[in-house]
Amino acid sequence: MSATASEPAGRFRIRWSARLRLTLLYGTLFLVSGAALLAVTYLLVVQSPASKGTKVTTTNVSRNPAVQKITAEISYVALREREEAQRTLLTRSGIALGVMTGVSGGLGWLVAGRVLRPVRVMTVRARRISAHNLHERLAMPGPADDELKNLGDTFDELLARLDVAFDAQRRFVANASHELRTPLTLQRTVIEVALSKPDPDAAALRAVCERALAIGEDQERLIEALLTLASSQSGVFRAERLDLADVVTDVLDDLSPTRPDHVALRVSLDPAVTEGSTGLLERLVTNLVGNAQRYTPPGGWIRVTTGLWNGAPTLRVVNSGPVVPREAIPSLFQPFQRLGHRSARADGHGLGLSIVAAVADAHRARIITAQGPEGGLDITVTLPRRREGVYGVSAPDPAGPRAREARLG
Repeated sequence: MSATASEPAGRFRIRWSARLRLTLLYGTLFLVSGAALLAVTYLLVVQSPASKGTKVTTTNVSRNPAVQKITAEISYVALREREEAQRTLLTRSGIALGVMTGVSGGLGWLVAGRVLRPVRVMTVRARRISAHNLHERLAMPGPADDELKNLGDTFDELLARLDVAFDAQRRFVANASHELRTPLTLQRTVIEVALSKPDPDAAALRAVCERALAIGEDQERLIEALLTLASSQSGVFRAERLDLADVVTDVLDDLSPTRPDHVALRVSLDPAVTEGSTGLLERLVTNLVGNAQRYTPPGGWIRVTTGLWNGAPTLRVVNSGPVVPREAIPSLFQPFQRLGHRSARADGHGLGLSIVAAVADAHRARIITAQGPEGGLDITVTLPRRREGVYGVSAPDPAGPRAREARLG
C-alpha cells in the first residue's frame, strides 16, 4: 500500500528487538572476521613464490634484439596475467564474502530466534499470571547451570513470595474485617436490647451507654493498632537520635496496668543510643511490655533491660508465665494470632507482636524470641550497630544502670 499525503513521511520505524540486534551482531562479527580472513589470504597469495612473477632468462648467445624483445613481451604478459589473477581472486572473494554475510545474517536470525525462544515462553506465561493464579509457575526446562533456566527459577521464587504475601494480605483483610465487625455487632445488640424494654429507667440507659462507650473505645484501640501497623510496614519515618533507655523510661511512666493482678516489674536501663522514630519505638516498647503484662499470671514478674550487646543497641523484655510451645513462637508475630483459640480474646486483638515485628523491620532491627526461663517469652530486639564517630558509643552511666522495681496492679 502506497503512502498517502495524510501519512507523514518516514512513519515506518524499525523495531529494534533483541532478535534483530543479535542478528546484526552475528552478521557484523561474521563480516569483520571474513574480511580479516580475506585480507590475510590475499596477502599470503601475493607474497607467495608462485606470485612473484615469471622470470625469462636467455643465454649469452641470445643477445639478438629480436630475442630480447620477445623476452620482454613474455615478461609483460606474465605480469598482466598475474595481476589479473590477483584482481579476480580479490573480486570473487569479496562477492563470496558478501553472499556468506547474507547467509550468516539469515542463519543468525534463526539462531537468535532459537536462543530467545525460552524468553518468549517466559513472557507468554508471565502475562497469564495475575493475582488470581499466582500459584502457577514458569517451570522452565533445561540444565541447572543454564542462565535462562536460572532466570525462570528466580522468577518462580518471586512468584512464590508474592503468593505467600497475597495470602497473608487476604487473611489480614478477613481477620481485620471480622475484628472490626464484632464490636459493631455487639454495640448494636446492646442498644437493641435496651430499646426493646418498654420503659427503661435512667440507670439502665446509663449502663447501656457506658457499655457502648467501652465497646467504642475498644474499637478505637483496634483502629489505632491497625494504623500503627500500616505506618510501620511502610517503613517511612524521620530518623532521629535517641536513647532506648529514655524511650523505655517514658513508656513505663505512662503505662497504666491493664489488669489488677500484682506483677513485679524489674527494670535495668543502660544507655543505648541509636537512630529511629521515637513514636514507633515507643509503640514497640509499649506492645512488648503490654503483651508481657497481659500474659503474666498473678505473682509473676517482668524484666526490661536496655544496653549495648556486641556494640549494638538492644532492648530485652522477659516475663514469666505459661510455657509457649517453641513451634508456636513464629506465628505470634503474625496479625491476629494469639495463643489458644481465636475466640479466647483475652483483652487484646492479636496485633501487639505483629506491630513489634513491623517496627523492627522498619528500623532494620533483629528480633530474637525464645522461651522464658520460667515460661513466658524472652524477646530481644537488636537495632543495627552504628559506626563510631557518627553517634559515638554510649559510655556507661557513672551512677550505674537505672534500675527500679515496682508492682503492677
